[in-house]
Amino acid sequence: MAYVAGNVIISEYLFISYIPGVGELAVVCVALLGASLAFLWYNSHPAEVFMGDTGSLALGGLIGMIAFMVHQPLTLIIVGGIFVMEAGSVILQVGSFKLRGGKRIFRMSPIHHHFELKGWHENKVVIRFWILFYPL
Repeated sequence: MAYVAGNVIISEYLFISYIPGVGELAVVCVALLGASLAFLWYNSHPAEVFMGDTGSLALGGLIGMIAFMVHQPLTLIIVGGIFVMEAGSVILQVGSFKLRGGKRIFRMSPIHHHFELKGWHENKVVIRFWILFYPL
């Protein structure tokens, strides 16, 4: 999206607003993609490298900043669909627990822990989330 919004011809063809100079963000996006692929290479099962909150929050902040800089903030819902679902499951669980007198919707939240408590292996949960959310 950064490259498209920064290219006059392509943005006009796709009816996306042209933003001068934002095409340079494509370099940052490619660097982010390369670093993420390298991380995932070493984070495949069994994980050798762990990211933690500092790295994941920084990545999320960078992706959010880029989405707003290219004037496409609604794409965050699509790109981060799994994160929206995970956060939504926590919100539903806490709301249900407080409003219904201690009754829960899920065995545990976020929702991936619910499936693990139902007996699904962690790898199965990850693969099924990929299947459901990768096409988005």
